[in-house]
Amino acid sequence: MGAYIRRRLLQSVVVVWGVSVLVFFLLRLAPGDPVTLLLVESASPEQIAEARAKWGLDKPIPVQYAVFLGRALQGDLGNSLFFQQPAIKVLMERMPATLQLSAAALLFSLSVAIPVGLLSALKRDTVWDYLGTGLAMMGQAIPPYWLGIMLILVFSVGLGWFPTSGRGTPSHLVLPAITLGSVLMALITRLVRSGMLDVLGEDYVRTARAKGLRERTVIVRHALRNILIPLVTVIGLQLGALFGGAVITESIFAWPGVGRLALQSINARDYPMVQASVLVISVVYVFLNLAVDLLYVYLDPRIRYDRSAN
Repeated sequence: MGAYIRRRLLQSVVVVWGVSVLVFFLLRLAPGDPVTLLLVESASPEQIAEARAKWGLDKPIPVQYAVFLGRALQGDLGNSLFFQQPAIKVLMERMPATLQLSAAALLFSLSVAIPVGLLSALKRDTVWDYLGTGLAMMGQAIPPYWLGIMLILVFSVGLGWFPTSGRGTPSHLVLPAITLGSVLMALITRLVRSGMLDVLGEDYVRTARAKGLRERTVIVRHALRNILIPLVTVIGLQLGALFGGAVITESIFAWPGVGRLALQSINARDYPMVQASVLVISVVYVFLNLAVDLLYVYLDPRIRYDRSAN
C-alpha cells in the first residue's frame, strides 16, 4: 500500500506539472495583451514597457515559466494583475463558495439518482422505469446553461420562489445546485439502474431471498453494496467535472466562486489568476482521484494494492 501511494503521489505531481506547463504557455499564445487591457488607452509606449517589465512580461516565455515554477514551489502563485492582490489569497476567498455549490450539486445528484435508479431497476419495464430512464436522458441531453436560464425564467422571474443570482441564503443555492448537478444525476441514475439489474440476478441475491431476508435488506446490504465501487469511481471522476462545470453555472447565477473568477480572469488576461485557479483545481482533482482509489480497499477488502497487483 505504501509503495502504491508513493507511486500515485509521483504521478499526481507529474500531472499537476503538466497542467501548469500547458496552461502557462497557452495563455501566452492567446491573442491579447494584459498590459493594454489594464492601462488607460492614452498610455504611452514607455508606460506600457514599464508595466511589462514590472510584471515580468518582457522576459522570454520559458524564463517567465521558470520564475513562475520557482515561486509556485514556495507557495507563491504571483499577484493578480486585476485585483492587485496575491492570487492565492483571492482564490481562497472564492473557494468556499465553489465547494459549497459542488457539495450541494453532489447531494442533489445522489438524493435523486439513487432512489430513481433503484426504482427503475426494481420496476423494470413499467411506467416507473420509463419515467426514471426518461429523467436520466433529459438530464444528459439538456445543456446546463440552457437549464439554468430556464430555471431562472420559471422559478425566479415567473413564480418568484428563488433569487435570480447571488449567494447568501440557502434559497440562493437551490437553482445553481440543480443546474450543476443535473448531468451527474443523470449519469448516476443510469449507472445505478444498470448495476442493479446485473446484481439482482446473481446467485447471492437469490440465496439471500431464499433465506427469508427482508427485501429492503436484500436490496441495501447485498445488491446496492456491490455497485458501490463503480459508483464511487464515477463520482470521483465527475467531481472534477463539477468544478469545471461551475464556470458556466457560476456565471449564469452570478455565484461568487472560483469558476466565475477564472472566467473573469481569462477575459481580463489576468495570467497569474488563471494559472492559480487551474493549478488549485488540478490539485483538488488528483487528490480526489487518489482518495477514491484508497476508498476501494474499504469498500471491497479483497482489493489490495501491492507490487503484484495491476
